[in-house]
Amino acid sequence: MLDVSEQIMKGTTTVGLIFKDGVVLATEMRATMGNLIASKRAKKIYKITPRIGMTTAGGVGDAQQLVRIIQVECSLYEMRRGRTMSVGAASTLLSNYLNQNRYYPYYVQLLMGGFDEGGPSVYSVDAMGGATREEEIVATGSGSPFAYGVLEDQYRPDMTEEEAKDLAIRAVRSAMRRDAGSGENIMVVVIMKDKYEESIVSGLQTPSTARQTT
Repeated sequence: MLDVSEQIMKGTTTVGLIFKDGVVLATEMRATMGNLIASKRAKKIYKITPRIGMTTAGGVGDAQQLVRIIQVECSLYEMRRGRTMSVGAASTLLSNYLNQNRYYPYYVQLLMGGFDEGGPSVYSVDAMGGATREEEIVATGSGSPFAYGVLEDQYRPDMTEEEAKDLAIRAVRSAMRRDAGSGENIMVVVIMKDKYEESIVSGLQTPSTARQTT
């Protein structure tokens, strides 16, 4: 008998990197169920606070529930304390929640990145609640080995916003060429001290739409 992970295969590629003024998060937008492409417009980056974003890989339902939980907890924290939760604190909260459910784990691999008083940062959080602060670059999902090949070869800590965004897009595109679970368009989020900007980029062309919020 096949287990659930063998019956329903999932694939994705998510990327996070730190540049001199902020953080870039990027994902492709394909959702799969085995050999079926279930969606070509899957959202895999969610706005948690005005300056924190989270990427999702794994089970869609699990990821969406966790997004709702962490969004509510961050909003409650802000109402009670009068200030926005830091990236590290939000990652720790998420880590604690996942760890408490380790016997019935959420099937996810998450990246949380943003900008706070300590500057830009990115954390990787696994299904068992392990949280790691990434120094520069990180990728998750089935396409991550291909994305890392581009990131590790071309990343520089002093990159500008446009250079960092371009590198993240090229890393995801590289994964899309070789990983069957990754495809369609690319969602990119840039988070800096004074902005949270989302854009949708064609898998083959230049950015087509952008939306900025403050």
